[in-house]
Amino acid sequence: MKLRSDSFKDGSAIPGEYAFCVIDPKSHVTLSGNRNPHLAWDDVPAGTRSFALICHDVDVPSKPDDLFKDDREIPSTLPRVDFYHWVLVDLPASETAIPAGSYSKEVTPRGKAGPATPQGTRQGINDYTGWFASDHDMNGDYYGYDGPCPPWNDSIVHHYVFTLYALDVERAAVDGKFTGPEVLKAIEGHVLAKAAITGTYTLNPRLA
Repeated sequence: MKLRSDSFKDGSAIPGEYAFCVIDPKSHVTLSGNRNPHLAWDDVPAGTRSFALICHDVDVPSKPDDLFKDDREIPSTLPRVDFYHWVLVDLPASETAIPAGSYSKEVTPRGKAGPATPQGTRQGINDYTGWFASDHDMNGDYYGYDGPCPPWNDSIVHHYVFTLYALDVERAAVDGKFTGPEVLKAIEGHVLAKAAITGTYTLNPRLA
């Protein structure tokens, strides 16, 4: 199976319109278009009954000590953890693409609704749910896609991996406010094939 995007090339930078934030010279960052990127796939294995899609950032700092400090950068040696940006399941086997902006078109304070979508699929909560939990203006359940917004003082460029899974079941065995790790556990033993592409993003002016 092969996965591609018209929104960015594998291994290259994700354009700002698909990000949660872009660089702002005065305030470090400002909210952006937050559109989901276009994705398309082919060479689907026989027996596929649905698809699941997960996007995660593999470069999130494991400790908050140096976050958003004007006098320092987050060191590249700091261990990194995953941050989930999109969890989508029950894509019909007949689908071959996701149009840009079809699942997300802007930043939605307190998060988009879910898990059901107008497209007939289901979306889990992404990790902005936890990130904004203590923010009075932004807290809520963030279903679906919310794009990149890495720390503006991070010393490394972040990598966002979009992975498509071809499954032998029509419905993923998750319900309610399901997460990326929960989907990965639920689809164990049901994956016929998977394909991935990676985009990069930074809000550090030195690296942009």
